[in-house]
Amino acid sequence: MKTIGLLGGMSWESTVLYYQLLNEGVRDKLGGLHSAKILMHSVDFAEIEQFQVNGQWDAAGEKLAAAALGLEQTGADMILICTNLMHKIAPTIEAQIKVPLLHIADAAGRAIKGQGLKKIGLLGARYTMEEDFYRQRLLDNFDLDVIIPAAEDREYIHQTIFRELCQGKFTEESRKNYLDIMTKLHQQGAQGVILGCTEIPLLVRQEDTDLPLFNTAALHAKFALESAFMTE
Repeated sequence: MKTIGLLGGMSWESTVLYYQLLNEGVRDKLGGLHSAKILMHSVDFAEIEQFQVNGQWDAAGEKLAAAALGLEQTGADMILICTNLMHKIAPTIEAQIKVPLLHIADAAGRAIKGQGLKKIGLLGARYTMEEDFYRQRLLDNFDLDVIIPAAEDREYIHQTIFRELCQGKFTEESRKNYLDIMTKLHQQGAQGVILGCTEIPLLVRQEDTDLPLFNTAALHAKFALESAFMTE
């Protein structure tokens, strides 16, 4: 079993989910007292969020790349960024490490293609929905047609992610509003929806809707477990 390196804390609410899913996966595979081999660097999210707001992506990249390098040097065989948004600076991290960085969009894309879907909705932070680093990867690598909510809905999602979900606040009102936005995407042809912020699955679950949901945190963890048990 290989060692999984986690860049966490963005937010810690969903990093907890990663830790749980990875350990449950190893327990289910190996049984007994087995648990995942994990190294984690958990950042102060307030610092990263300020980099985002100020457009200091280079500074954010340098900080996370240094953390990833530290994980590699202490034995991590792969790196996971435990957030969708910060994959914007994935190339900066990849340039500093020799071990694989497992991209969260690839984990989502594999699952979507596996279900034979072509047109998919995307929810996430404003940057994830509006910029190319995520959607273009899904188009280039998986030939997926990705659609996003209207501007007003994008702003609502972005604000609730940072003001509520990342702070552990999950309300019925927000759940209903997210489901309404998903319905609009379905009406535009979306065959499913990517929960492209790792906190969204803590608010909306598959049992809340008939529309296929792609929980990126769970899919990312599954991708890591497959890699952890892969033989050379």
